Amino acid sequence: MRSQVPVDDGPTPQDTQPWRDPRRSPAQRADALVPVMSLEEKIAQLVGVWVGAEASGEGVAPHQADMIDGAPPWSDIIRYGLGQLTRPFGTAPVDPVVGARSLAASQAQIAAASRFGIPAQVHEECLTGFAAWRATVYPTPLGWGASFDPALVEEMAGRIGRSMRAAGVHQGLAPVLDVTRDYRWGRTEETIGEDPYLVGTTGAAYVRGLERAGVVATLKHFAGYSASRGGRNLAPVSMGHRELADVILPPFEMALRLGGARSVMHSYAEIDGLPVAADEGLLTRLLRDEWGFTGTLVADYFAVRFLETLHGVAADAADAARLALRAGIDVELPTVDAFGEPLVAAVRAGEVDEALIDRALRRVLIQKIELGLLDADWQELPEDVENLRLDDETSRDVAVRLARESVVLLRNDGALPLAPDLRVALVGPVADDPMALLGCYSFPNHVGVRHPEHGLGLEIPSLRDELTRLVPGLVHEPGCAITDGDTSGIPAAVAAAAAADVCVLAVGDRAGMFGRGTSGEGCDADDLRLPGVQADLVRAVLDTGTPVVLVLMTGRPYALGPDHDRAAAVVQAFFLGQRGGQALAEVLTGAVNPSGRLPVSVPRDAGGLPGTYLTPPLGRRSEVSSIDPTPAYPFGHGLSYTTFAWTDPVVPGVGPADGPPAWPVDGETTVRITVRNTGHRAGTEVVQLYLHDPVAQTTRPVVRLVGFARVPLDPGAAAHVSFTVPADLTSFTGRDGRRIVEPGDVELRFGRSSGDTAAALPLRLTGDERQVGVQRHLLTSVRVEPVATGPHAG
Repeated sequence: MRSQVPVDDGPTPQDTQPWRDPRRSPAQRADALVPVMSLEEKIAQLVGVWVGAEASGEGVAPHQADMIDGAPPWSDIIRYGLGQLTRPFGTAPVDPVVGARSLAASQAQIAAASRFGIPAQVHEECLTGFAAWRATVYPTPLGWGASFDPALVEEMAGRIGRSMRAAGVHQGLAPVLDVTRDYRWGRTEETIGEDPYLVGTTGAAYVRGLERAGVVATLKHFAGYSASRGGRNLAPVSMGHRELADVILPPFEMALRLGGARSVMHSYAEIDGLPVAADEGLLTRLLRDEWGFTGTLVADYFAVRFLETLHGVAADAADAARLALRAGIDVELPTVDAFGEPLVAAVRAGEVDEALIDRALRRVLIQKIELGLLDADWQELPEDVENLRLDDETSRDVAVRLARESVVLLRNDGALPLAPDLRVALVGPVADDPMALLGCYSFPNHVGVRHPEHGLGLEIPSLRDELTRLVPGLVHEPGCAITDGDTSGIPAAVAAAAAADVCVLAVGDRAGMFGRGTSGEGCDADDLRLPGVQADLVRAVLDTGTPVVLVLMTGRPYALGPDHDRAAAVVQAFFLGQRGGQALAEVLTGAVNPSGRLPVSVPRDAGGLPGTYLTPPLGRRSEVSSIDPTPAYPFGHGLSYTTFAWTDPVVPGVGPADGPPAWPVDGETTVRITVRNTGHRAGTEVVQLYLHDPVAQTTRPVVRLVGFARVPLDPGAAAHVSFTVPADLTSFTGRDGRRIVEPGDVELRFGRSSGDTAAALPLRLTGDERQVGVQRHLLTSVRVEPVATGPHAG
């Protein structure tokens, strides 16, 4: 609809306007507002401006000039209104209370400057916590996946969301739902893991926590970003339709349907030559028409212009804007560029249909109305702002609980937990480095490193700090740095290890951005060897003969070669957050019994193309290749300080029969196993359920996860663990490109990991081949029932 109302700098009475009427639906209110807005006012709602909160508390300062040439002054930027404010807290360190006041002052300016009094929607990063100075830093998403605990992840997201809303932020750019396909990719640390069911259930839980706190969750990166050639950031993706449909897309669908996410951020990727930012089939026909998504689709930072500068499918900025709008992108982030003057001119010239503007604008206005930004009682300054605290005791408690559950014990020959009265040496470059506990998108690593004068803003004890409290007489030697080639410190580390009864050797990563770290965005690896000379340090310490507890504090799995077989114990920790040092020390000393499980496989060899466990038989070890891709530790693997027995696998209610029990292609089946703690201390077993489909019309992964449960048990206690699996979860993309449930023989396997099957139950899917779509069941339901013990137990 072409705008008919000219620009008028004077105010319009608003109290009686239909778009202010809370009795109307958000859609009705938006439909009333769109026709009376000028073209400039419409397009102003489709852009963000990158700002930083002023330390004075008087407003935000535009960083527009840092992004594009010839940026206009603030008064001109907000003349017609403004769609979004980009990262007012996450651009530079600012006291939270001062930042909230600065944001409120600018919101008042934005509302006053436009005819319709519409404030901006404010977004921030929140992957490992609200990306603001002095905000709690939680474990990175690989840690969420390692916990196999969506409920705790949901609790964490709720804490994050409440802190954001209290500061005046409306939208969070999380969670990342990319299924990792190549561990060399620097952003592996941001992924939840290599399995779509684990990613989808955990990601949906995060979304529920954020959305219930009143913050718009933004799913990213839709889609294919994690499958780039060579594990390179922002590189072409070679992927077939089936891999996209069966591995990459399901977590997004789960987070929308099961989590209720209201925003999606598209991927930088180009899949088979078509940039996602210009892919109408993915962003509109699939996401909106088929899946029914009605929220906002926001551009990843600078991605609209990238259609011209990186992908070469647009002639100029206006052409890039046209392609993006046509594909379905509603908002250009992080700042005004292609959706600014180039788009205004293109619409005026008839090169871009104003109906595309109106389509995007309607979605943006509906979301702002849902957030209360057009209500008469909207207040720019959050209530009780003087008491705003972004890092409190409750948040730190959630952070340490999730960190504890994220620690994975990979190997243990009896060295752990550390016995009292031992002489312990702590060696390694990450042992006394608080930053080695934090992911790339944590505020201290993402922003704080550029402002060292402000300090961390948080108390972040290192592993050395926490282990020293629990182990008297602890000796520490770094041995080497994380990245450089200096080996001069290795002899001192070797001497410390040789003089000790046991050596805790902590090696790993330093998260950073675009080459400033060994993990993180733009910090891709050419192979999976430990960075720098850390592998030399590991070998030298192992050669002492002292029992070595190898602790990996990393953002990706690293291949340790034969060295891991010589360690007395191996512990994996994926950037555990600000309380990670405490969690690790508690696990090492036995105060906490480890319960984490690998969300990614740990490869055995550093060379060759890394592959995840989701592979058909042809991708496994064979006699026709000299490369053995078998991992050192498979997806789902993890040990405990106690032992568990798994017995009595059954299909309840099914007696002896000829052949496997029937499982209707449009029904569900229930399987059960009994798990008993046979050790001497309380512990948590993680029961995993895998599907094996031996014969299908297209090749299928040998096993894939379809259910899991954390089962805490006291010594001697037992529980029945039941999984009710809808046949829809056996579906896959068939020969003709349709998602189908195919009749035939399958197995449901109870696994301690993807490579350790405790029991397998054969079943037969019965009925005709069935096509399934967006209404299919996405979840396996789980029931854990304690088994009665004692003299009257039956």
